[in-house]
Amino acid sequence: QVHVVESGGGLVQAGGSLRLTCEASGDTVSSYFMGWFRQAPGKEREFVAGISGSGSNTGYSDSVKVRFTISRDNAKYTVYLQMNSLKPEDTAVYYCASKKYSGPMILLDIKTYEFWGQGTQVTVSS
Repeated sequence: QVHVVESGGGLVQAGGSLRLTCEASGDTVSSYFMGWFRQAPGKEREFVAGISGSGSNTGYSDSVKVRFTISRDNAKYTVYLQMNSLKPEDTAVYYCASKKYSGPMILLDIKTYEFWGQGTQVTVSS
């Protein structure tokens, strides 16, 4: 099992940047695919970005591609989401999730993931 805790959310103006951190603990984190999801009020939770265990393979939703970057430091058991050029529509609770998986696919389906954090609020003002 890999348990995760998010941090780094906050209030930022449109055009600004934030870096979210997901700290993992438990099993060998390099065996786990890690994803970031978000949920805005009244909307379903959606995939934002994902990264393979080695960090060599990443994927993004169309809405954040180019603006967001996911990365990981397995030595620190940490996954990051660098968010640039933030927009008001990026406002949501952001969640980190893990799935034990070493294949080539980017895991997009929320139901695939095994462990979730409690979320961190990101608010972008216009």
